[in-house]
Amino acid sequence: MRTDIHNKLKKYTREEHGLLNKSELARRFNCDSRTIDRYLKINSGELEPKKSSRVYESFIDDYKSIIIEKVDTYGATAMAVYKFIEKKGYKGKYSTVAAFVKKYKNVEIQKATVRFETTPGLQAQVDWKENLTMISKHGEIFKVNIFLMVLGYSRIKYVKLTTNREQKTLFKCMISAFSYFGGIPQEILFDNMKTVVDRSKSTFSSVEFNKIFKHFTNDAGFKPIACRPYRPQTKGKVESLARLTNRLAVYNCEFEDYDDLDRIVQDFMKEVNNEVSQAINETPLSRLNKELEYLKPLPPMDSLVSYVSCEKEYKVSKESMVNYKGRKYSVPTKYIGLKVNITQACDGNISIYYNEDFIVCHSLSENKYNYKVGHMHEILKSDACKHLTDAKIDEFIKENMTMMDILLRE
Repeated sequence: MRTDIHNKLKKYTREEHGLLNKSELARRFNCDSRTIDRYLKINSGELEPKKSSRVYESFIDDYKSIIIEKVDTYGATAMAVYKFIEKKGYKGKYSTVAAFVKKYKNVEIQKATVRFETTPGLQAQVDWKENLTMISKHGEIFKVNIFLMVLGYSRIKYVKLTTNREQKTLFKCMISAFSYFGGIPQEILFDNMKTVVDRSKSTFSSVEFNKIFKHFTNDAGFKPIACRPYRPQTKGKVESLARLTNRLAVYNCEFEDYDDLDRIVQDFMKEVNNEVSQAINETPLSRLNKELEYLKPLPPMDSLVSYVSCEKEYKVSKESMVNYKGRKYSVPTKYIGLKVNITQACDGNISIYYNEDFIVCHSLSENKYNYKVGHMHEILKSDACKHLTDAKIDEFIKENMTMMDILLRE
């Protein structure tokens, strides 16, 4: 469609159209008189404009899938993608790539930014106010963090002052928040923090939670959800709470020490939970009463406290196994009847010690029984297969153990 002719014809008045014949208009616009006739009929509504069947190709068309993959999966910038596809033969301009990436992200954001109100008991959101600097009245500088959790329906908030953001600290804060709320929501939304997400196995668009955190969520009874790329709006309630903590700035040079600052933060939590929320036109505390009946009941606290306890001892059973978080892990038979200690790391491994001496390392597992092959060999040789040779025992392990709910590792 010749939009230049179409637009110019629209500027002429009806009288001017009558004074100028089609041949004169064609001469002025340097086109055929039949073209003028067609556009006059389109402008008058006598004729529907015909869409062009011409297919326009762009240099970028062959590279769109690569661009989307690099942006979505790895968070690549437009410039990085441009340099990458340029080496693969792209002949277009950087501005074309930048415009495509911007449009693509905008479309993704529009898909996600539908505001929704969560139903009672459905969702909570978690985040940290990180590296907050506070100064005591004595001039001492405190670098602190504030743990934040808010229930989606009632807007009830739990706020806790901490000196670090380690995984055990996260678990402690969440356990305290559950107790404060009086129950547990069905799902909890998290940022992609390293204490929650296994970054070595996660991509920009696909998130995998680390094993210890996943075990914690199973025992607590909630579903974890990671905040998706391009979608900061999905954590709006807790982000608003993070801005609220800016009100703590007035207490600089007003507190004595860390304990005094902790008291101020607790008073702040009570204050915001008793203020009328503009979003719901109620106080969060009054609305919590409506949400309580929809929250899941608190699980036995022993099952959660084990995630933050460092000194608990575990007795090695007669089968040369240690029961840890509902799963059994093997140790050499010489430790049967003795008590051992277990430490867990964010990488999904547990280490077993006896009197501070390292014994063995296991990967956290969903299998009920988890054996090292060498331990299994020892156990069988000491009891059920003591009449067999070592080779026969190894053959027995290979043929029989893999059919059971047992994880064997070298």
